[in-house]
Amino acid sequence: MTEEFRMNQAEIDRAVEHFRSLLKQQILRAERLSESETDRGNTFPKTVIGLIGGDGIGPIIVQEAKRVLEFLLKEELKSGSVELKEIDGLTIENRIAAGKAIPDDVLEAIKSCDVLLKGPTTTPSGGTMESANVTLRRELDLFANVRPVSVSSLGIDWTFFRENTEGEYTLGSKGIAIGDALTMDFKVTTEAGTRRIARAAFDFARKNGKNHVAVVTKSNIMKKTDGMFSRICREVASEYPEIETDEYYIDIMTANLINPEMRNRFQVFLLPNLYGDILTDEAAQLQGGVGTAGSANLGTRYAMFEAIHGSAPRLIEQGLGSYASPQSILQATVMLLSHIGMPNKAQRLSEGLKAAAALCPIDGTAAHATCAEFGDALLKCLLDR
Repeated sequence: MTEEFRMNQAEIDRAVEHFRSLLKQQILRAERLSESETDRGNTFPKTVIGLIGGDGIGPIIVQEAKRVLEFLLKEELKSGSVELKEIDGLTIENRIAAGKAIPDDVLEAIKSCDVLLKGPTTTPSGGTMESANVTLRRELDLFANVRPVSVSSLGIDWTFFRENTEGEYTLGSKGIAIGDALTMDFKVTTEAGTRRIARAAFDFARKNGKNHVAVVTKSNIMKKTDGMFSRICREVASEYPEIETDEYYIDIMTANLINPEMRNRFQVFLLPNLYGDILTDEAAQLQGGVGTAGSANLGTRYAMFEAIHGSAPRLIEQGLGSYASPQSILQATVMLLSHIGMPNKAQRLSEGLKAAAALCPIDGTAAHATCAEFGDALLKCLLDR
């Protein structure tokens, strides 16, 4: 036996033990998910909205969302039925210093809230630090990522239901390397995890008068994971006979979204984690860019609303952070208001955003308005409504 073989065999043995540990963890997780869950409901005497600035342009755009919430929820804040709680510490500097995706004290503060409005956070490339978003989704069990995209001029009215806690992301920082020549990452799909996101999508479709759900996978290639996702979605679909259900592979669906002859037939999309991440960004581009779209992350206890774009380090480096558009985080604020049972305020903000966008163009450059100027224009439009 050569020395090189012995060295590789030792690495293989370590990799096998690493995988064994991950496998045991995921089996326990699958067992927990399979147990019947009940909504614990709001265990707090009031609705606590956590405001998380995050990194880069995050604090800049979240500040405008805070101004809007203070305006729209003035009476609720005064009566004490709603509280706005600013949560500091979810910055890349603090996370690196703590050596954790979310420092313990920050996570404790987050869990003291009912809903969260979160700015973008930076995830270091390479290394082992997990994305703060991935960690939050797991810790708060935010299994459904819901993203609406609407372009009335193109006849587009889409809602995406992306599974949020499994797929490639749940173990994305826990892959295996064998020397310098081979690396492997892992993809996780569970029966219970898939069934609950499928049911959420079909329930939404039924309640909102939608008659078509598109399931998006790559089950012809990823036969075990996507194969399970496809099978369970079909099983759930059988309980909703009034809804037409089709399955598409992710590669052709990316083409269908920009095909005028196809895209108008789609209404609700049901996707595993990675495909949902990719496709929703493509869809947002049709709406006007990722800066125009908001996102909801929903669980049975917590909910988190956020901008779908990143922290825009280039804008900060170029000294243009003050020109960042807050439209995405404000669209997320519309979703938050609807979620906490204030549809009229949500509609008011949605209409105000359209009016402000027409009056005060903003595109992240010094050629147009600053973030604060857009916020001022929005507040003026809200005063007029």
